[in-house]
Amino acid sequence: MEHHHEHHHAVKINSLNKAFIIGISLNLLFVLTEFLAGFYFNSLGLLSDAGHNLSDVASLVLAMLAFRLAKSPSNDRFTYGYKKSTVLVSLLNAVILLLAVGMILYESIEKLLTPQAVDGNAIAWVAGIGVFVNGFTAWLFLKDKDRDLNVKGAYLHMLADALVSVGVVFSGIVIEYTGWFLIDPIIGLVIGAVIIYSTWGLLRDSIRLSLDGVPAEKNVKIVEQTIASVEGVENVHHLHIWAISTTETALTAHVILKDMQQMEKIKSIIKHELLHFDIQHATIEFECADSYCEEKICGHL
Repeated sequence: MEHHHEHHHAVKINSLNKAFIIGISLNLLFVLTEFLAGFYFNSLGLLSDAGHNLSDVASLVLAMLAFRLAKSPSNDRFTYGYKKSTVLVSLLNAVILLLAVGMILYESIEKLLTPQAVDGNAIAWVAGIGVFVNGFTAWLFLKDKDRDLNVKGAYLHMLADALVSVGVVFSGIVIEYTGWFLIDPIIGLVIGAVIIYSTWGLLRDSIRLSLDGVPAEKNVKIVEQTIASVEGVENVHHLHIWAISTTETALTAHVILKDMQQMEKIKSIIKHELLHFDIQHATIEFECADSYCEEKICGHL
């Protein structure tokens, strides 16, 4: 069973590593294409979008770096290794994504105030390539986006870019056949609002994990009730749950036992139950009913 789990974990790691490498390579190639097309067609829109996509490449590189750091062994100074880097990078990526949206909204408002003539056909074709590149890269992270906040950040970046590219394709076609240049900034504002809405959850969860808050999918009350329901447990207090990384969760708790002789048996049962909540690192302090607990007397810390 353990061998199967390690094999599955290794396959997942190799799969995600390959996804990051493919995504970074494709997006770098697309950025180069956009820059060249922007200079050739004298399109400020394409040049600015290329700059935006370059920031997404940087985000993918950061996500892959954190992903690899999380696999590094622990040492005397970092006893949990560098697993927390995945949380920090997910927070950084959420901030970068919101800054990128800010740029899109700023450019859209500026174009609304001062409309500019552009080559709709050329823009539509280049953006069409962007839909494929960004959409395919987002698909690479689709199956793991709900398992890892860091991967979710990479997924949202690519999905946001795919949405922007779809909008640009649509506006390019409208401009080519109607000459209505205002469609470009209007679609930019709509897409910006959609991206802000989809990114808010990533930002909220990243901040929570950075502050050692309880991961969103974990319910402290239910975990506490589960431990308390184990036969031989009288009470549970000072229960703390926090994220070591975007995929690993730790727990500490004081557990009062009716019979200290059953400690090892109860510990094994509790840790098995915690695995159902995907809590892999549990540290439990056992106490007898009449033992002195300084924290219990002084209150929750």
